[in-house]
Amino acid sequence: MTERYDCHYCKESLFGKKYVLREDNPYCVKCYESLYSNTCEECKKPIGCNTRDLSYKDRHWHEDCFKCFQCKRSLVDKPFSTKDDQLLCTECYSNEYSSKCHECKKTIMPGSRKMEHKGNSWHETCFTCKRCQQPIGTKSFIPKENQNFCVPCYEKQFAMQCVHCKKPITTGGVTYRDQPWHKDCFLCTSCKQQLSGQRFTSRDDFAYCLNCFCNLYAKKCASCTTPISGLGGSKYISFEERQWHNDCFNCKKCSVSLVGRGFLTERDDILCPEFAVSEPRCVDEEDDDEEPESLRIGLERFAAGGGFSLSVTPADPFVPSGFFTFSGPD
Repeated sequence: MTERYDCHYCKESLFGKKYVLREDNPYCVKCYESLYSNTCEECKKPIGCNTRDLSYKDRHWHEDCFKCFQCKRSLVDKPFSTKDDQLLCTECYSNEYSSKCHECKKTIMPGSRKMEHKGNSWHETCFTCKRCQQPIGTKSFIPKENQNFCVPCYEKQFAMQCVHCKKPITTGGVTYRDQPWHKDCFLCTSCKQQLSGQRFTSRDDFAYCLNCFCNLYAKKCASCTTPISGLGGSKYISFEERQWHNDCFNCKKCSVSLVGRGFLTERDDILCPEFAVSEPRCVDEEDDDEEPESLRIGLERFAAGGGFSLSVTPADPFVPSGFFTFSGPD
């Protein structure tokens, strides 16, 4: 006797009928479709065993139902996109939703590379440098006046040129006398130290740090012999081709300040009139009894209401009266 071969679900005989195996169990077509077939997303009917089941993200369609939502053309074996759970062919999707290239004004098709900057989009081949016309791609670029430039072209066309080395200044520049410099190029003429960020002055159009300028050009104080820099607007005394710091212009004998007062001279020394009158023998004891001529003349002028009186000098052609400070960006 022949063994029965029945549908696993309805138990009807499958002899001479089509059936489907699932997990090694046979099912008649009717039972299989009612139990296991997927429902078409479009027509809501079961997708039978005799038709193709097209699926996308756990959704299923009959082959004849797999169409563009707008133009109704078949999407079988064609690229497509989705928007709000609707299937769209690439043409309909692009016309409705894709970005337009800022350069050529054509649609940027789905799946193609596009470049975006500040709300605008470009085809990759349309995103080019305004100057050299080469595609910028993923390289750095600089926008200017609604145009995009690759970095080398931007530097050639717009960056300031260092007056010293003639190369573009991209960062860290300084300006001196309306001319641009690299920080590394703006150096003291003498010691070659960077001047950016520190005080400096100039002579004959050459820049110097304060130390070098004072050592090279500043006049020396007749008393302490150090340079008179004029830093910060400091004042000094000048008399008969000699100069003194304000604090150094004192009576040789009693050390009282003579700034703004009358004074007398004895050789290279300066004396206050009071000391000279009260002790006229303030000259060296080894000298002759007769006073030195400069002191004698000075005493005579002082006795007659004369003597020397100088006003304080705030500046000098050989002493810098102003200094410059520049600091460029980091």
